[in-house]
Amino acid sequence: MKITKVYTRGGDKGLTSLVGGQRVSKASIRLEAYGTIDELSSHLGLLAAMLPEGHEREMVQRIQNVLFNVCTNLATDQEQTPLYPSAHLPEGEIELMEQEVDMVMKELPERQGFILPGGRQEAAQAHVCRTVCRRAERRIVELSDTAVVSPEILQYVNRLSDYFFVLAKKLNFIAGMSEKIWENACK
Repeated sequence: MKITKVYTRGGDKGLTSLVGGQRVSKASIRLEAYGTIDELSSHLGLLAAMLPEGHEREMVQRIQNVLFNVCTNLATDQEQTPLYPSAHLPEGEIELMEQEVDMVMKELPERQGFILPGGRQEAAQAHVCRTVCRRAERRIVELSDTAVVSPEILQYVNRLSDYFFVLAKKLNFIAGMSEKIWENACK
């Protein structure tokens, strides 16, 4: 798709168009849901820029591509507009995330306790991605209370936050950095 103009003036009064042309407030929960997914994709772009060439960077970039499908799905009022093919997740994406999580968990030593986000810069950014992903999930759940949301979208986003958690752990492990375990100061 060629972009010929960046501004349209169509949103100057606080409204925007969904897939299908319906006009809605920019303050709607639907926009909050797919806007948070867009924010997550931007954080993933930063994470990808920090990662060396290899599997982890490729996975992060793959996730960014799939998040466009998620945004298209969320930007479609399914009660008024049929989903475009690009609004569906590619076949097997949820299972792929589960396989990735399982694979990483097998590589890591078993640790007990809650960890504090941090460590290497890349791992800290993966934790930021995890928390933005969790916020997106909450917004999608809120949207699903009043609108049709494809169930696989919520499943995928839920798996993504798990993936970012284990990715952060892996990045710290590869770097030889010990994670900081939460020490309850209120004991």
